Amino acid sequence: MNELFLLVALALGGSALAGSVKVTNQGNEALVERLGSYNKKLEPGLSFVFPFIDKVVFRETIREKVLDIPPQKCITRDNVSIEVDAVVYWRIVDMEKAWYKVENLQSAMVNLVLTQIRSEMGRLELDETFTARAQINEILLRDLDIATDPWGVKVTRVELRDIIPSLAVQESMELQMSAERRKRAAILTSEGDRESAVNSAKGRAEAQILEAEAQQKATILQAEAHQKTIVLQAQAERQQQVLKAQATAEALQIITKTLQTNPEAREALQFLIAQNYLDMGTKIGSSDSSKVMFMDPRSIPATIEGMRSIVSDGQIPHVNGDRAK
Repeated sequence: MNELFLLVALALGGSALAGSVKVTNQGNEALVERLGSYNKKLEPGLSFVFPFIDKVVFRETIREKVLDIPPQKCITRDNVSIEVDAVVYWRIVDMEKAWYKVENLQSAMVNLVLTQIRSEMGRLELDETFTARAQINEILLRDLDIATDPWGVKVTRVELRDIIPSLAVQESMELQMSAERRKRAAILTSEGDRESAVNSAKGRAEAQILEAEAQQKATILQAEAHQKTIVLQAQAERQQQVLKAQATAEALQIITKTLQTNPEAREALQFLIAQNYLDMGTKIGSSDSSKVMFMDPRSIPATIEGMRSIVSDGQIPHVNGDRAK
């Protein structure tokens, strides 16, 4: 009997000793109750409790976890039925609150997220639910973090995954998008035609302006060239007349000197005057704008004789310098 009692005592002592040693992994924490009331929290590592008196009632990780929210039906502000699901990232920051403040933490989290999603979707119209997703995520994160703070939970991120309208709404949206695309295509086509017409009109106007400017420049250049031609012709004629006058003056000077130094030169001068007179008549008769000149051949000797008498009387114009008097 003593041996049996000793074996039982050793077994109970070994069991109690084994039950008093608790090992908590890194990233986890545990809550211990003593005789039904909260006693302490076990940190990661080796811990000891009193057997049969202390009991580990809750063991959970304090690392961040992912809560998958199943799809649920929501009604938008414009009475459109949609299905929305989400994912929530959260972690326990106070193990005691997470166990004693709420009975089923994960179930409470799911229901709270579903309620918040329905509430936010009911404030928006269908089109806004697609464009304001980031804003909705921020609102849900703020509201859920405030609501779960009494449970010792920290919500770090909320993401809406899918927003799926009903089949009828999807068909209506596809029709609307098709009509919108056709409308945009028609607008772009009309804008392209308008820009093409405007560019063509601008091109024609610029071409006409350039052509008019070119014609104006050409006319100005032609007028300037014509003016220069007239000026050059006038200068040439003037120079020619000056040269002729100078030549005539020099010839008269030579004739005068010759007559003064050689009295016999009068006969040669009379012959030259008569010959020039006859050549003048020949030129008048051969020119294109010639006139009919009536001349009595019998009067030619008398005319020549008169010119000889002029020369013999010494009535040759006197030339002084470059001017004839």
